[in-house]
Amino acid sequence: MNDTLTVPTSLKIVVAGGFGVGKTTMVNSVSEIPPLRTEEVLTEASVGVDDMQGIEGKETTTVALDFGRITINPQVVLYLFGTPGQNRFWFMWDELAHGALGAIVLVDTRRLDSSFPSIDFFERRDIPFVVAVNGFDGAWDHTVDEVRQALDIEPTVPVVKCDARTRESSKGVLVELVQYTMAQLEQRAPARQS
Repeated sequence: MNDTLTVPTSLKIVVAGGFGVGKTTMVNSVSEIPPLRTEEVLTEASVGVDDMQGIEGKETTTVALDFGRITINPQVVLYLFGTPGQNRFWFMWDELAHGALGAIVLVDTRRLDSSFPSIDFFERRDIPFVVAVNGFDGAWDHTVDEVRQALDIEPTVPVVKCDARTRESSKGVLVELVQYTMAQLEQRAPARQS
């Protein structure tokens, strides 16, 4: 009998994006544990502060973070940290991104401009990221190439379509991120050795 204890490698993943793009939904859909959510009801205090265009029915918002976990295999566990989307909570992003292996930038093509701060954040910190286009109600009005061009991101950055409400779709985005991040680390390794 083998009594050795296998301690899995823990990898931190950040799920970011603009206000109301589906970050909490994605963490909820894929987490194998009941996710930690810090959602609060939107109040009159947010009127004139938070841009509700396109998400008028939204009633709650993340005020600190979302947290979930998914075991990839006995050796690898992903810890998911969802960021708050509103500008007034962005001061928390540095802490949430510290030590992250990579990030998912979740976008809503109805409000694509809300994606730019997230992309800029990860580009400036040299944190690998993928762009996940959240197809609300299965509607993807734009091709992956159109989204890539509109966001003006590097051609190597993966852009994938997803439905943040479904576990399989969210898992697919995580797989894409892990594969991309590992490829980025392998490319950087020779440069560090020289």
